[in-house]
Amino acid sequence: MSHAMFHREFSVAHDHPSLPGHFPGSPLVPGVMLLEQVALALRAWRGERMARVQDAKFVAPLLPEQQAQVVLTEVNGRVRFEIRRDDELLARGTVEGAP
Repeated sequence: MSHAMFHREFSVAHDHPSLPGHFPGSPLVPGVMLLEQVALALRAWRGERMARVQDAKFVAPLLPEQQAQVVLTEVNGRVRFEIRRDDELLARGTVEGAP
């Protein structure tokens, strides 16, 4: 069984243009922005673009300016991701990369 792992820290600025609509007065980082961080991590790690999200589950919100970490793990050719804030799981799933 092959195992490889990659970590990437990120945060979303409080003035990012996607935040006012998600949700007005109480902004949360949209799930699509979390997936963008997964895509950026995959590009940095393996030089691949994210071709497909096989599955994704969002379990807790990320607020603007909070630090979070994307962790990518390759197990038997599949790329699994977790997004965490400290020890709290925010999202997890599986993606496919392509050149």
